[in-house]
Amino acid sequence: MPNHEITQPGTLLDAEGNLREAGWSRQPLLSYDRSKVKANPLRIKEWDYYLVMNNHFGAAFTISDEGYLGLESVSLLLFDEPWEHTQSSLSLLPLGHLHMPPSSQKGSTEFRSDKLNLRFSFTKEGRHIQCRYRRFDKKNFECDLTLLPPPAPADSVCIAIPWPKEGHFYYNRKLNCMRAQGIMRFGEAEYHFDPKNSFATMDWGRGVWTYDNTWYWSSLNCEVKGKVFGFNLGYGFGDTSAATENALFYNGKISKLEKAIFEIPKNLYDQWHLFTLDGRLEVVMDPVLDRSANLDFKAVSSNQHQVFGMMRGRAILDGGKEVEFKDVMGFAERVHNKF
Repeated sequence: MPNHEITQPGTLLDAEGNLREAGWSRQPLLSYDRSKVKANPLRIKEWDYYLVMNNHFGAAFTISDEGYLGLESVSLLLFDEPWEHTQSSLSLLPLGHLHMPPSSQKGSTEFRSDKLNLRFSFTKEGRHIQCRYRRFDKKNFECDLTLLPPPAPADSVCIAIPWPKEGHFYYNRKLNCMRAQGIMRFGEAEYHFDPKNSFATMDWGRGVWTYDNTWYWSSLNCEVKGKVFGFNLGYGFGDTSAATENALFYNGKISKLEKAIFEIPKNLYDQWHLFTLDGRLEVVMDPVLDRSANLDFKAVSSNQHQVFGMMRGRAILDGGKEVEFKDVMGFAERVHNKF
């Protein structure tokens, strides 16, 4: 299966609103401009998502403009209990009024309401997440987190892929292996992220999606013998014949992978198996927590299962080096959306 690498900067879309070049890149070389999209604004999907976690606790943050509605969401994840709480703020027909940044490398993303203040921005140290959520499961939740850049060259996996339908595309960046530091407070409880064992993943997406899709995504970050290691696996969105988003990250460098397969048990708390067809990544996950959500607004619906669990496995980098990992919290998800 080809993995066409985009190596030169340029515009994402042509004059007709279609992808100018399909493929993947190590950095976000293509420039996105919402005003160049020719599709119905209800079909445009834009989001920034961050997941920050270690083996014991974590949090996820989303700001999104999905055309039909805006969804701002915060999840607190406690793996030792296990327990999770997700709370969201919904708004109808945002249609670009959230002013999501056109780049994943600069700008700020912010949402404010009477209950939720959520902001993603940049500082000299790295990416900055600030959140305050009033009456979050009857308590106040707040955090101030800094995400440090991965080691140079800080490779990420960026994909620009089409759908068969004219004017539909997906431009996405997954940035793994950011060490995380800072504090969360939930009521009287405090949770401290130590960069020695806490990591973050960013999912930045812009595109025009078809209505009915089921996608699969898995991610892990950890330290192996003093080096930062991670992986990203995903499929189920668009035409990935030009490139997949499957990749390994080791000490800041990417190793590109071929097609991924998720073997998902009927009971989601049974063992999961994830692997790539090129034989370069094999993962076993023992689930501990299912962050599930089933939203049904008739025309718009979402059935989500983001399953967190202890992972172990082996990976083969470019050049043949083998990396083994075990006893690391990661996640794998299956999401069915009609939006």
